[in-house]
Amino acid sequence: MNLYPLKFTPLYKYRIWGGEKLKTVLNKDYTEESIGESWEISGVENDETLVAEGLLKGKSLKALINEFKGDFVGNNVYETFGDKFPLLIKFIDAKTPLSIQVHPNNEIAKERHNSFGKNEMWYVMGADKDAELIVGFDEKINQKDYKTHLENNTILNVMHHEIVEKGDTFYIPTGRVHAIGAGVLLAEIQQTSDITYRIYDYDRVDAKTGEKRELHNDLAIDVIDYEVHDAYKTDYKVETNKSNTLVHSPYFKTNIIALDGAMKKDYSNVDSFVIYTCVEGAANLSCNGERYDIKKGETILIPASLNELELESKGAKILESYY
Repeated sequence: MNLYPLKFTPLYKYRIWGGEKLKTVLNKDYTEESIGESWEISGVENDETLVAEGLLKGKSLKALINEFKGDFVGNNVYETFGDKFPLLIKFIDAKTPLSIQVHPNNEIAKERHNSFGKNEMWYVMGADKDAELIVGFDEKINQKDYKTHLENNTILNVMHHEIVEKGDTFYIPTGRVHAIGAGVLLAEIQQTSDITYRIYDYDRVDAKTGEKRELHNDLAIDVIDYEVHDAYKTDYKVETNKSNTLVHSPYFKTNIIALDGAMKKDYSNVDSFVIYTCVEGAANLSCNGERYDIKKGETILIPASLNELELESKGAKILESYY
């Protein structure tokens, strides 16, 4: 059986802070309320997305890796990760703020949870007026100061708040305290991990449980990077019909492509699957004589064995991610 570009059926996640934009802006199809996340491509155990179309419909990432190995994920990826898919792709809609949180690195996550760590990046697809992200600290503190701020409910006072707009990009390495603010819609590229340590949650009560959500401050305190950094937002430039670097980390590489007309892509030097996440407009993808459509709010995975393809659009913007 020949591999082909694959769309997956998203998993929709209830969140205490979720809104309606995944449905109203990205045209996601669900009936529940307070859906905050659409997991587009996931190999998280018990939360695996399945192929939506074609001869491989219904297959999980793990099944595809076991069947096609390096042809699906790339030889280097297969040798490094085996049957574990290394990336998780999401869209996130925050109607109200997310908790202040932090993620552990690979070593701590492996030791405590038998999981990957969670380095991630955000690409802002839309933001209400004065909507903000919270990323890192504006004031240098230590563990003792941090505990005092938690006890006094003043932790927000020492954190870096940044008003955002469409196109803003942030890399969130493990250890960096962060939160998505109310009114932000974004795409998230991250390691395959669902390990989050909540450190502050506005004393909210979850309507579904009638209780406050669990905090993880004992786990978080030795994970946090307490340093103040010069800048938190990613600086980048965009040239039309080119793969422009957004975030290149040891865990994933993400570029942005702004399309105007047709663009040929050759991935023969990339020993990895490639994931396209459409963050604006719509595009056509041609591969092996077949055409595929991708529109804002959709994601498609290009298996590693498919090296040559063509993209075509008037005005689409696409995140291009691979290992």
